[in-house]
Formats: sequence, C-alpha cells, structure tokens
Amino acid sequence: MLAGKATAAATTSFCSLQASLLTLAILTLLSFTYFSLNSSSLLRSHPLSPLNHHHLLPATNPKDHDNTTTTTAAATSTVDDDDQQLSDIYHSPKVFGLNFADMEANFKVYIYPDGDPNTFYQTPRKLTGKYASEGYFFQNIRESRFRTLDPDQAHLFFIPISCHKMRGKGTSYENMTIIVQNYVESLISKYPYWNRTLGADHFFVTCHDVGVRATEGFPLLVKNSIRVVCSPSYDVGFIPHKDVALPQVLQPFALPAGGNDLENRTKLGFWAGHRNSKIRVILARVWENDTELDISNNRINRAIGPLVYQKRFYSTKFCICPGGSQVNSARIADSIHYGCVPGSEAFPVELSPHQI
Repeated sequence: MLAGKATAAATTSFCSLQASLLTLAILTLLSFTYFSLNSSSLLRSHPLSPLNHHHLLPATNPKDHDNTTTTTAAATSTVDDDDQQLSDIYHSPKVFGLNFADMEANFKVYIYPDGDPNTFYQTPRKLTGKYASEGYFFQNIRESRFRTLDPDQAHLFFIPISCHKMRGKGTSYENMTIIVQNYVESLISKYPYWNRTLGADHFFVTCHDVGVRATEGFPLLVKNSIRVVCSPSYDVGFIPHKDVALPQVLQPFALPAGGNDLENRTKLGFWAGHRNSKIRVILARVWENDTELDISNNRINRAIGPLVYQKRFYSTKFCICPGGSQVNSARIADSIHYGCVPGSEAFPVELSPHQI
C-alpha cells in the first residue's frame, strides 16, 4: 500500500512538473509575441542602426585589455560562429540569450480579479481529461513567479475565462458569448489597461470548442487580444502572427513512453478517427487502402480490447494528426509520448521549412 501511495505521489509530482514547464513555455511564447509586436511598431517609427555584437559584450578594465584580447576575440568568434550556424532560427543567438534572460528576470503578468465563481471565472475543478492543459495553466500562472499584483508593472494581462463550467450547466453558446462579452466590457470600463493597446497585450486561454465558440462571437476580444488555443485551426479564426498554440495533453498517459525502436515500427503512418473535416475525408479516401499505412476512418472500437488505440502508436514511424471539426486534440502530445513523429497536418499554420 505504501509503495502504491509513493508511486501515485511520484506520478502526481511528475505531471505537475510537466504542467509547470508547459506553462513556462507558453508564457515565454506570449512574451516573445508581445515583444515582437512592440518592436515591430518601434522599428517602423525609429529604425535601428546595424547591430554591433561588440556592444553586447561585457565592459573590461583598460588595464586588463592586453590580457583579455585573446579571450574576447575567441568569444566573439564563437558568437559569430553561433550566429552563422543558427541564422535561420535567430537573427542573433547572443541577442536572443540576453532577451530571454531579461524576460525571465523582469517579465510580469497581471491576472484580472475573478468574477462570479458560479459561472466560469475560476480554475477548473478537474485537471484531467480534455481540460487538463487549460486547468494546469490557470493553476500554475496563479502560483508563478511571473505573476504580479501590481498592474502597472505588468507586460501582459491575463483574462481568466474558462467556459466549460457554464456549458456543464446547460448554458447556450449565445448566452455564454453574452456573459463573456459583459465580463470583458466590465474590465474595459473598470480598468485603463485595455484601452492603452486596444487589448493587444491581453490574452486568454481556451482548450476546447466550447471556449472558442463562446468567445468568437465577441470580435473585439478575438481580433485584438492574444488567444492561447489547443490545436489551432483557421476554421476558428486562428491568427498565426499573434495567437499561440497550446499543446493539449491528457495526463496521465495510458501507457509508458515509446522509444527509438525502429525495428518494431513496421508501419509508415497511423491515423484513426472520424471523417469530420475536409482534410480527413481526403486522407481516408487516398490512403485507406495503402498497405504501408494503418488508416482507420472511424474511431477504434473499445470493445476490441483495452488500449488498442494507444498500442498502435508503438508500431508506426509517423502519426498523422489531421485537423477535425473541433479544436481539441491530444493526438500531437500522444504521438510524441509514444515515440512516433506527428504528421505535418497537425500544424495548420503557415510555416516555412526552416521553422519546422
């Protein structure tokens, strides 16, 4: 019994660590989105002179100049080599490192006060299932060192919207939209921060079609603020240059992680699901008779046996992740966990080859 409790505690701790890392990653993406939008507007009005890496290096004592010339030259050479090797990813790894360190030290998020706890403005009770990623984000950001209670210190403002509790009470999508709109408009009238940027430094998180449908009826929120959504899709108005994709994870995973066991991965690709989107219809029509692929155009019947769906991840090299009719899917995270490569259909956003 003690061993079982210890195992359960370890699993809970591991899941919490993963959720915390996920929250840190999303906050990092949000901060870079904010800084990138700010820097773009600044560059248009105040063009910068060409970057000089030597200005970024620590100042040295003139008396030590002779002793440090060789070291400085070597460091500069290393920086230049790194810049050249990673030029497709960063304009300058050195500058990126400095910006990242500055973000970790100074970046702050202000969370608007919760509203009526009987509606939707609180952390979801369940941190399992399809709302887990959203729930962990709500929980971790409240405990995060990035949180500030002083809105004047904040770089970003978090609107704590979580709609699934309203849906559980039978609230219609139309009424949910009205409730969301009334709440956001009350924040706009009560606080001065939205009007400073028209909401460009505000963000909210939603991980299911309920939240997306409840907010898409309020254009001011969707077009201006940063949306952190699971499994982004252009069908729900995902805007790549400002919105952020949040990987959806169903924890704990049903089976252990897969490894680099190519000899056991006899299938080239695997997908099972309903034909509830255009890409899925085409995928099933073109590939369902391909013997190199494991394609099921319907969900796998649980009556066949326990964990049949999860076990099939172990036998394939690529896991195809086509977008469906809803915005929730843990298929990408499942693919990575079980050791197969997610198919490119998992990312319905505009990516150039060097960004993948």
